[in-house]
Amino acid sequence: MLIYENTVDGLLDDIDADRLVEEIDAAFSENSVGAVSPGERQAWRNSFQYIYRTLSRSTVPGDVGVAIEFKVPLTSNRVDLMLSGFGKDGDANVIVMELKQWDGETTERVEGKDGIVETYLGGDTRETTHPSYQAWSYANFLRDFNVEIQERPINLHPVAYLHNYDPEHRDEIENETYEQYTSAVPLFLKGETSNLRAHLEERLQSGDDGDLLHAIAGSELRPSKSLQDAVLSMLEGNDEFTLLGSQKVVFEEAIELANRANDSGDKQVLIVGGEPGTGKTVVAVNILVELLQRDLTAQYVSKNSAPRNVYEKKLRQGSLLVKDIKHLFTGAGSYVDADANEVDALIADEAHRLNEKSNFFGRGRIRSWRSSTPASLASSSSTKANAFTSRTLARGQRSGSTHRT
Repeated sequence: MLIYENTVDGLLDDIDADRLVEEIDAAFSENSVGAVSPGERQAWRNSFQYIYRTLSRSTVPGDVGVAIEFKVPLTSNRVDLMLSGFGKDGDANVIVMELKQWDGETTERVEGKDGIVETYLGGDTRETTHPSYQAWSYANFLRDFNVEIQERPINLHPVAYLHNYDPEHRDEIENETYEQYTSAVPLFLKGETSNLRAHLEERLQSGDDGDLLHAIAGSELRPSKSLQDAVLSMLEGNDEFTLLGSQKVVFEEAIELANRANDSGDKQVLIVGGEPGTGKTVVAVNILVELLQRDLTAQYVSKNSAPRNVYEKKLRQGSLLVKDIKHLFTGAGSYVDADANEVDALIADEAHRLNEKSNFFGRGRIRSWRSSTPASLASSSSTKANAFTSRTLARGQRSGSTHRT
C-alpha cells in the first residue's frame, strides 16, 4: 500500500517547506493505516534531513518516484523509503531503504542468532533485527509474491542508511556474523552520504513519476516459481512431513476448500482438532506448501513464535536457509491493517490461542467475539479460506468443516 507518495522534486519541496511530517501524517489518516507515534514523527524529521542532503546534491532526476512508509502486503511491516526509476540500460529499478538513527555506541553484535543485533531502543538496550536484514527481508518478500516485480521484471535494490552511526563502531554491525546480509544489502554510515549518493545515481538515471511504485502497490499477489521450488524441495525427502491416515484426508479437504473459496469467492473454514502429537502441524505445513504450488498466497500463522521457529528450522534442507522462507511463517498481528481478501488462505496453528487479545482481527475489532475456539475466527476478512488446528474441536459451527486427527 502506498501511504506517502511523491517524486524526488516533490519530496525535496516538502522537506524544504517543513511540511513533510504533516504530509505523511495526513497520508496515514487518508489511508486509515493507524495512529502515528511521536517517535515516528521525530524519526521522519531527523532522517529525512539526511535524505535531503543526499538527493538535493545528486544527479538523481526530479521525476524519480518516492514512497515513504510503503506497507508490505500480507505483513504489518512498512518500508521507510522507496525510490523508483530506470538505470542506464532502461532497466526498471526500485531502491528499498531502511533508515536508522542509531549512533553505534550502544550497538553490539549478537553471536548465534541469525540477523540479530543489540542496540539502544525505546529507553533500553534490546535485541532487534539488523538493518541490512530488514531491508533484505522486505525486498525478498516482494520478489516472492509480487507479480509485477516477477514479470516486468522490476529490480529491487535494498540498502540500509544509518546516518548517525559512527564508522568507529562499524565492526559491531558489519562483520562475518552478518556477512550474508551486508554483502547483499550495503550499509551506509555517518559521513558516507557521497557513497550513498553515487549508489543511487548509478541505479536511478531517469525517472518514472512513481509508475513502478504504483505497479507494485496494485499488483496481484502470487508465489514466485523460485519460492514454490524452494519450499517443495524442503518438504520432499523429509520423512517427518509424510502424511499418514486421517492426516491425508484432512489435507485433501483443506485443498478442496481453498480451491472452492478462490473459485466462488465464498469464504471457507476447516477446523482440525486433535490431542498433542497427533500430527496437526504436519498437516498444516503440507497444506501451506501445496497451496503455494497452486499459485495461491498462503501463510502459516500462530500467536506465539515458538511453533513458527520450530517448523522454519525443520524445513531447512541443504543450501536453502530458514531466512529464505521465514516470511511464510507469521504472527497474528500481521493482519491488523490487511485489506479484505488480501490472502488466499491462512493456516492457523494452535488456533485456540488466537483470542481477543491476539490482534488477529486488529485492535478493537473483535470485542464481540468472546469464544477463544477456532470457530470464532471464521469471519476474518483478510483471507478467503482458513484452516485452523486446535486441541479443542469446535462443534456445531456455522461454516466449513471440522475434523479430528
